[in-house]
Amino acid sequence: MVFPIILFISGILLPFTTDAAGGRWKFLTPSIGISAMHMQLLNNDRVIMFDRTDFGTSNISLAPGKCPAGAKDCSAHSVEYNVMTNKFRPLTVQTNVWCSSGSVMPDGTLVQTGGSFEGERRVRLFKPCGGSADCDWQEVNLGLAKSRWYSTNQVLPDGRQIIIGGRKQFNYEFYPKTTDPNVHDLQFLADTNDKGVENNLYPFVFVNVDGNLFVFANNRAILLDYVNNKVVKTYPQIPGGDPRSYPSTGSAVLLPLKNIEAVNVEAEVLVCGGAPKGSYTEAAKGKFITALNTCARIKITDPNPIWVMETMPLARCMGDMILLPNGNVLIVNGAGAGTASWEFGRNPVLNPVLYRTDNKIGSRFETQRPTTIPRMYHSTAVLLRDGRVLIGGSNPHDKYEFSGVLFPTELSLEAFTPSYLERPVLRPVIVIPAPQTKLSYAQKFTIQFRLRGIVNLKSISTTMVSPSFNTHSFSMNQRLLVLTPTAQVQSLGGTVYQVEVTTPSSANLAPSGFYLLFVVNGEFPSQGIWVHIG
Repeated sequence: MVFPIILFISGILLPFTTDAAGGRWKFLTPSIGISAMHMQLLNNDRVIMFDRTDFGTSNISLAPGKCPAGAKDCSAHSVEYNVMTNKFRPLTVQTNVWCSSGSVMPDGTLVQTGGSFEGERRVRLFKPCGGSADCDWQEVNLGLAKSRWYSTNQVLPDGRQIIIGGRKQFNYEFYPKTTDPNVHDLQFLADTNDKGVENNLYPFVFVNVDGNLFVFANNRAILLDYVNNKVVKTYPQIPGGDPRSYPSTGSAVLLPLKNIEAVNVEAEVLVCGGAPKGSYTEAAKGKFITALNTCARIKITDPNPIWVMETMPLARCMGDMILLPNGNVLIVNGAGAGTASWEFGRNPVLNPVLYRTDNKIGSRFETQRPTTIPRMYHSTAVLLRDGRVLIGGSNPHDKYEFSGVLFPTELSLEAFTPSYLERPVLRPVIVIPAPQTKLSYAQKFTIQFRLRGIVNLKSISTTMVSPSFNTHSFSMNQRLLVLTPTAQVQSLGGTVYQVEVTTPSSANLAPSGFYLLFVVNGEFPSQGIWVHIG
């Protein structure tokens, strides 16, 4: 199958084509008991998932003795999913986590913030464990200074978490509050708020290589010095001016950081999809406008950055963008028309699209094999240690609806297997270091790996990927770094090889915490191992 694609450069539209590619889908389980509105992979290969507490009774009961006093029902609204066994167990959340946010702290603890109604100022903590029944959510009442609903979290170079924005919140705060308990105004969020629609919720936030924050909302971005509460750079508006943030709901990634030993490290951001201006208002009237089919890419470290526009093979809003271990980006889930909100999406996009980051412009997109399950509003995706992408969720209704609706509530999980997993002979196997190895900044360390067949030593690379908190089409804290080799890969005889690499030099490049370490043979990654840096 061949898809026509249009490329926009300096006002000129250039047509080109790309062939449909591969990948495989595997159905994992028909029901985890809840719809996975939020997902986070932890460093014990468990995925924490939750939806909201006011959907009504879920399809999984809490464990005996776990029902909170005064609860409306004793069903669970969060689960811990064991990737290795494909099994899950219920967890207890006591307050409403609907449309909340979170990220993993340097010690591996998931810090989940806000939500709606009685949960809007709660902080909830989940420490990775072995699956013990006693291992559960711990809640901190009034852990936030402001209500946080549709906010974004990012782990900072100093290990704290910043929580930015949210409904009617044009400000940010930090957690934990030991060094700065204050709320800081951010006029940029007020300026990007479309009256009656917003279009600046769940802003796209990334730590830039200088330690400042790239913050994108609606259709433009700033570089924020959060220490001094000062905007140090204002980026141009995306060409066309259409909104990309919730509820227009495009997605974004910080592209792989590659020259991390250079004096001036370069960083690029890619923003894809969303709904055109006016889509939310029209959807409320029953008219569903075709989603945006463009991506915008910008080098945020340039003195005079500009957006370069590309056109995807498929229009998409509510899509998820997942960094793969080889540096490519998977765009998955979502709708071809409408926008985010109850019942506002139409035309499910069943085909993922692979974006080849390093290809020349005009040859970056490859359409992948389709799923059979529409993943619309409130769907999720996370990268797993074995290189698959876990897919769940989809509930465009204000309660669970399994029949008589266009898109039934999905309690199922499935996995997308990129084509790089279909040729295991080309995948390295890491021998050294051991899993859970602790690394320091600017540290040289040796990686040994096995690889069969003829090996092109120049095609070997090493990457580190931070696990992300995924909800509402944005993966918070997602980051990939290409480690710098100190010398060429060496053969140790037989199928064993060795390479020495250097870790990132500072927490500006890699905020402290757990990362997945991969050895990549061309585009074929090993299984990852967990390492800790900081």
